[in-house]
Amino acid sequence: MNDVSVIIPTWNRADTIEKAVRSALDQTIPPLEVLVCDDGSTDNTYGIIRSFNDPIVKWIEAPRSGRPAIPRNWGIRKSRGEWLAFLDSDDAWLPDKLEKQLNLAKKLECRAVCSNAHRLVPEKGLQGELLSWKQERITFNDLLDVNLVICSSSLVHNSIFEQALGFPEDPCLAAIADYSLWLRVVTQTDFAYAKKPLLIYRDAPNNSIRNPDATTVWMQRKFVLSNFLDWSEKQKISIEYMAKARKEYKKASRCARKYRWFNSLKKIIPQ
Repeated sequence: MNDVSVIIPTWNRADTIEKAVRSALDQTIPPLEVLVCDDGSTDNTYGIIRSFNDPIVKWIEAPRSGRPAIPRNWGIRKSRGEWLAFLDSDDAWLPDKLEKQLNLAKKLECRAVCSNAHRLVPEKGLQGELLSWKQERITFNDLLDVNLVICSSSLVHNSIFEQALGFPEDPCLAAIADYSLWLRVVTQTDFAYAKKPLLIYRDAPNNSIRNPDATTVWMQRKFVLSNFLDWSEKQKISIEYMAKARKEYKKASRCARKYRWFNSLKKIIPQ
């Protein structure tokens, strides 16, 4: 049985939430349920969800946390599907997204699937594809180098979460909790990867909580790897995975110090 629970975290996305939900409902393999997990919205997001008047679209309300991991985890706990699909409330799926991913998961015998995406830049329109990855699988080694999993493309079997637990809710991981979870996932299964885009990813830097500063990038990587190592020790994950993660953690720590020193130097030396 290929029942899919769609989990959509949202906060004040009245302008985009309807398109996201509609893209989930219009799948060639319809989902079992669409769980809209609100993070304390103050706009008309609830009114839009209520207007669907569809029993499979469910509203899950919670106080404002400011961390996407928290509403996503509410969705995981409330879900009933064999598979869990994550969709951000400003993105939209292509109609055959779930069908193609379920077929690919069966073909490659994977319990997790992701895909490429069309990149949509507001005011500019579609700007090509988001990823350049060309392999049909994403392994632990691949993912340890860089996050190749677009959250809105992810489809994960519910059995994975018994050990993976869910998205880490540490405030240090607010913008990157998904990367931490994917590293946990690939200790249990490769990600099958659909090379052709199966969604439209809205890339709006002005609204992003991510910071492209080099020091921040390396600090974020350090936080992700630290979180993974803590989880690995508790879950008794293979020493091989932990050894590789420790090596990358040390590298991230060195680079974070390097760029922090460089930035401080620029402040005291006239340009």
